[in-house]
Amino acid sequence: MRVRYPMIRLRGVELTLPGAAGPVHILKGIDLDVESGEAVAITGRSGAGKSSLLAVITGIERASAGSLRVAGTELSELDEDALARFRRDHLGILFQFFHLVPTMTARENVALPLELARRPDALARAAQRLAEVGLAHRLDHYPAQLSGGEQQRVALARALACEPALLLADEPTGNLDRETGEQVIDLLFAIRERRGTTLLLVTHEADLAARCGRRIELQDGRILR
Repeated sequence: MRVRYPMIRLRGVELTLPGAAGPVHILKGIDLDVESGEAVAITGRSGAGKSSLLAVITGIERASAGSLRVAGTELSELDEDALARFRRDHLGILFQFFHLVPTMTARENVALPLELARRPDALARAAQRLAEVGLAHRLDHYPAQLSGGEQQRVALARALACEPALLLADEPTGNLDRETGEQVIDLLFAIRERRGTTLLLVTHEADLAARCGRRIELQDGRILR
């Protein structure tokens, strides 16, 4: 009988990084389960370890100890090339700062992960994703020609381009004004619900956290609740 795992299962996860005065213990024995299709908010004060938790779940940072099973894969067993493929095939990541390639158009930015996945229809699919976020009229504009909200919608389209099972968003409205941020979040939740995508969302905003089905609070590298 095949064992069915949650979308995310962490057991005893720790992250220790070198610092000028010695090792810095950032994550301290994190246990966490996130079921497929859940929307979970990660909250806590600055320095609590929220972004670091996302970094180990994506494999951008290697955990110092513990088990990380994401989308059925034990990340500690993957080398760097395999981790890159894993992120490409299973994860979408949305950052506070848009991280668009300035020399590429909106369509080319969204097509990038599709091209890395060797999709022959990358540009056509990118146009579809941009239409989904209301930017069908901005396909050939460069990031500098777009507003902050438009750039974040391009970043959202790129994060969802390969239809990932898991979307991780790190303060996605932190670089936007309130009205624009609400528009982006409405769009994110509408697409997530339509696709059934699992969402792990780092935020300091109580209203945004309340839109998720569950909230987890971090303090000093540990889960409080």
